[in-house]
Amino acid sequence: MNTFIRIAEVWTPTQDGASLELSSGLFPRAAAFEAITRQMIFARGEGLPGRAWELGHPLMMRELSGSYFKRAAAAKALDLTCAVACPVFRGDALQCVVVLLMGGAASSVGTVELWRNDGRISSDMSLVDGYFGASAQAAQLEALTRDGWLPRGAGAPGLAWQKGETVCMANIAQSKRFLRKEAALALGIDRALAVPCSVRGTSSWVLALLSAPSTPIALRVEVWTQPPGPPDGLVRASGFCESAGELTTGASTVHKLEALGAIGTAWRTGVAQASTLLPTPDTPADQEALRAVGARSVLALPVLMDEAVNEVVALYF
Repeated sequence: MNTFIRIAEVWTPTQDGASLELSSGLFPRAAAFEAITRQMIFARGEGLPGRAWELGHPLMMRELSGSYFKRAAAAKALDLTCAVACPVFRGDALQCVVVLLMGGAASSVGTVELWRNDGRISSDMSLVDGYFGASAQAAQLEALTRDGWLPRGAGAPGLAWQKGETVCMANIAQSKRFLRKEAALALGIDRALAVPCSVRGTSSWVLALLSAPSTPIALRVEVWTQPPGPPDGLVRASGFCESAGELTTGASTVHKLEALGAIGTAWRTGVAQASTLLPTPDTPADQEALRAVGARSVLALPVLMDEAVNEVVALYF
């Protein structure tokens, strides 16, 4: 199964803090692009990762060709057309920049959206930019999204903003919170994920991902957090899977950080992790689901609030 997100990269500051280098990445069926990427270093303000670092907030490029994207020719060879860079800050200190690349067949369905609230300007959240896939039927959803605004607590992005935590909607047809239901369902989109971004400054940002069964954002999505009590492990708070559907919370089962692999490392360090080694918690049902859905890699994205890791969002590919 092809996913809407095709490549994931994690860029971290070099030892002297002057530039960004690739610390990990997922490059399925993209060996040449991976080889070029691993040779690159970005100064602050250079390329997509460097600009996101300099600006202190997420940044999207809906057209890679003819832009400042440094690997445009290699991206074009893979039919990659769009990229989004999400910096992760702990206070003013950059932890990493996560870059997601999308594009491909004209039938690909899904969206990647950046929403922002600037309290100096408005009490609502509005769309900064979005990529709505290559499907010809996406125009209605895009027009509705670009014309809209969200009060605090409204829609998946507004709810993530209000709660300060990731929102998973495994079935938007049954959700009372998803405000663009008709347009999304007409396009074949059935799931939504909204992730608060750990930015520099006072504005609030949310990365929203809408997923369709034909080209899901990821094969499986999990949100991990720490339960009350001693800080010795994590529980799965929510999630959904293309083979298992909506995932149970698992709040009664605490998993040691070591058993969670990249997820545990992202929690400990506050740095995103991209790995082909899947977590190995003692949950046979989950392991069977990972095999059933064909997952071979995971991107673990930490969500920081008040300079501390509050959640880890795991995307399986």
